[in-house]
Amino acid sequence: MTDLVRILIGPIAWLAAFSAVYGLHGIACAFGWAGIDVGGLSLMRAALTAAWLASLVVLAAILAGLHTRRFGAEPGFVRSVSIMTGWVGVVATLWSLFPVVATSACQ
Repeated sequence: MTDLVRILIGPIAWLAAFSAVYGLHGIACAFGWAGIDVGGLSLMRAALTAAWLASLVVLAAILAGLHTRRFGAEPGFVRSVSIMTGWVGVVATLWSLFPVVATSACQ
């Protein structure tokens, strides 16, 4: 893994998660998933929550990988920055996608 990829993987994974969850929101609205009940939740809320949690699992796995010898950088500046940007991806996913999962509505 190159150093540039190590540094950018967290924000890129957040960007992919953000795009996927908002795209799923649009699909759910277009197909009326908000009106379909699945186990006490609407299908829309269940799908968005599952996508959000899957995104967090992927970002946590990336962050864990950045701490390993196999995928992480050598100790020093690049390792520190890549771990910090990995955390940025996790926090950005928590912060920016939680409102969509918790308060989503179709107009």
